[in-house]
Amino acid sequence: MTDRSQALTDAFMADMRDKNPGEDLFLQAVEEVALDVITVEKANSDYTAARILARLTEPDRVIAFRINWEDDAGMVQINRGWRVQHCNAVGPYKGGLRFASSVTPSVLKFLGFEQTFKNALTGLQLGGAKGGANFEPKGRSKNEVMRFCHAFMSELQHHIGPSRDIPAGDIGVGTREIGFLFAAWKQNNRDFAGVLTGKSLCIGGSQLRVEATGYGLVYFLCAMLGTANEDIEGKRIAISGMGNVALHAARKALALGGRVVSLSDTSGVIEASDGLTAAALDWIEARKAANESVGAPPRELGMVFRPGSNPWSIECDVALPCATQNEINAKDARALLDAGCRFLAEGANMPLTADAQRIIHDSDICYAPGKVSNAGGVAVSGLEMAQNATFRPLPAEEVDRTLRGIMVDIHGKLRTEAQSDTTSQKRIDYRRAANRVAYRRVAEALLDYGVI
Repeated sequence: MTDRSQALTDAFMADMRDKNPGEDLFLQAVEEVALDVITVEKANSDYTAARILARLTEPDRVIAFRINWEDDAGMVQINRGWRVQHCNAVGPYKGGLRFASSVTPSVLKFLGFEQTFKNALTGLQLGGAKGGANFEPKGRSKNEVMRFCHAFMSELQHHIGPSRDIPAGDIGVGTREIGFLFAAWKQNNRDFAGVLTGKSLCIGGSQLRVEATGYGLVYFLCAMLGTANEDIEGKRIAISGMGNVALHAARKALALGGRVVSLSDTSGVIEASDGLTAAALDWIEARKAANESVGAPPRELGMVFRPGSNPWSIECDVALPCATQNEINAKDARALLDAGCRFLAEGANMPLTADAQRIIHDSDICYAPGKVSNAGGVAVSGLEMAQNATFRPLPAEEVDRTLRGIMVDIHGKLRTEAQSDTTSQKRIDYRRAANRVAYRRVAEALLDYGVI
């Protein structure tokens, strides 16, 4: 980062803060991108005249609606729902739906902005979007979740379609919820179309969609290690989270010879100094699926539970944060350095605070942001869209091979970009390269459209 890029970014962000007061996550994401691309924009008269970066900080539209539904006691419940359609310059809007009490328009703006860049990096024709509701599915019965999904889709259906906007799952929205949402779409529109991804196999889903983000994360990590003339065999890997991404990243890392030394949730961390076994992962997954505590693991599985802790002080070669945004603060980043971490790839979206990012960026850790390392999920969603369009399901082996190829191709693009960057350091700056590659792809598309 040069003094000029910092000065230009400071001026740009002053205007952004005036326009988006209180939207800290969104502003954090925009500033990260601006630092890396603002000099690219200033060096290109067409980009400057078209005000590409300013346009990318304004979603195409933010759709808000009310969801009325009835709980099991017959009481009417009211929630809020949103869809942020951020940018469809390179393809139809694509991004997940999140059901959680913490969902707000600001959170979805941040996620939609990140999704636009992530999707552009895959090489697929996918724009960026994000949506959801402030509905908390935890503690709700299956029938309550179903009724909520049907009510939610009765409003969302007016804004989506197989070539317009194709939502997927996210936190609180898994295969079951996608099935309920798709049922409502199909009934209301009399149409069996690929309007959602993340479906079960029997209703048009793709093999490995559930595993894709975690698998893709490990495939990208392997490409990072390869560039450093290393491999995953024997590496100590600290993973946060116990959800879909974390568990499948752990399974893939284990299958490739890595030693997974931790998983975590909000109650604490499971630590396995000799590495988690497949049996240990089975036990954790079963407990989480049953909404039961993991606080008392069987001794024979070789792991201990440390309440109130996180994984970042555990000795490791690799860190894979897979829980949620801003889970690693400055103190955690320093703990990772002290623990010997040399590689960090994000499985969650923006899991590092701004202070933590600065510490990691200034260190010797090789760091990959989520917009590249967790792109496997949307990549397989793109494959699911293609399968739905042709009514031709692909075998798991072909999906896995294509997913690995996409992640390796993303890495290759970033390596080429870093090699052409005269300000590049001795190691690849994956964040800078990712932001620049994605920015250029979207910028060129916006130029082709003119001003509209």
